[in-house]
Amino acid sequence: MTLNILIAPSGFKESLDAEQVADCIATGIARVIPDVNICKAPLVDGGEGFTKTLVAATGGTLHHLEVTGPVGQKVQSHFGFLGGTMKKTAVLEMAAAAGLRLVPTDMRNPMITTTYGVGELIKAALDAGAERILVGCGDSGTNDGGAGMAQALGVKLLDNNGNELGLGCSELVKLQRIDLSAKDCRLNQVEIDVACNWHNLLCGEKGVARVFGPQKGASAETVEQMAFALEHYAAVIKADLGLDVREMAGSGASGGLGTGLHALIGATLHPRYDIVMQYLELDNLIPQADLVITAEGCIDFQTPRGKIPAEVAKRAKRYQLPVIALVGTIGEGAEINFQQGIDYFNSILTHPCQLNEAISQTATLLTNAAEQVARLLLVGKQIRRYQDLRQGNKKNHRRRRVGESQLVTSSYKSIS
Repeated sequence: MTLNILIAPSGFKESLDAEQVADCIATGIARVIPDVNICKAPLVDGGEGFTKTLVAATGGTLHHLEVTGPVGQKVQSHFGFLGGTMKKTAVLEMAAAAGLRLVPTDMRNPMITTTYGVGELIKAALDAGAERILVGCGDSGTNDGGAGMAQALGVKLLDNNGNELGLGCSELVKLQRIDLSAKDCRLNQVEIDVACNWHNLLCGEKGVARVFGPQKGASAETVEQMAFALEHYAAVIKADLGLDVREMAGSGASGGLGTGLHALIGATLHPRYDIVMQYLELDNLIPQADLVITAEGCIDFQTPRGKIPAEVAKRAKRYQLPVIALVGTIGEGAEINFQQGIDYFNSILTHPCQLNEAISQTATLLTNAAEQVARLLLVGKQIRRYQDLRQGNKKNHRRRRVGESQLVTSSYKSIS
């Protein structure tokens, strides 16, 4: 019987997108099991690849432009329009304008990076006639609470003297008043839906500065400075706009961009898979599989908080399917994922190496790791074959014993 494997991975940040990851896994498996039936369902969660994946899934169009990057330099970016929609629906991802990948490694200071380019993407979508806008949050290199995005769309963030703030999280401590009078009026005419990690909060002990700041290059001191700035930002939003965003679900998405999108330009935040799965076919593909393989750059205690491997496992377990996760690194508390439906996970790394080396070799490492998984599958198949053979031998032995017993009984009766 042909084995049906569904490959449903995330991308590996700064290395491979989800489509490339799926291709590598498929190649590795096919080396060992050439007659396997593979179905690839590369996934996105709002981060890198969100736009291109949804555009491709719906037969839409992609549009390229230049915007302000997270460190103030111009970068090449893009947005798209979905195909087959009643409303003209634009789709964009913050990572294409303010993602960590766009922040040079020697300039990673989330106190000064900005989401201004995200606002420029939204403006470009409005200029192109969008009636609805989908925004994907994820893979950010910023921590400005979406302030830069709003400023690009006409929102004025003012200090005590009525002067407009500069860009970046460090400026938020000066914020005294929010003026929406010059906000792009077209924002009131369009529906803006945001796909974000519902677990990410703006403030508090589990606020975005403390949870994700170190990943973006922040020192322990900088983390606390950012946390203070975002607390102040939230307080002004509550005072001026009447919205309590401190611990609102999704408020901390992409360095607090969720807050800016909701509070400053009127967007509606959604758990990201509620948006993504409307356009992808994962739930239709899972019932046809015998095994599901997912993948991501890291697995740890945060994976169950909205990461793709945990979401895939949750959906696969509705059909009692086994789930394997191939990952770049195994972090603290990764074992919690066994309780989330992931049955086996393993790192693709085969030896200690520097991050840059691992990134450059990801395709090879991932392909080889998938090959090893396939070899384990063959071992399992051989064990099952041996068990069936042994069970068959036992049944044959019992039949022979029963036959011999019947023969003896029949002979005894004939003698009697």
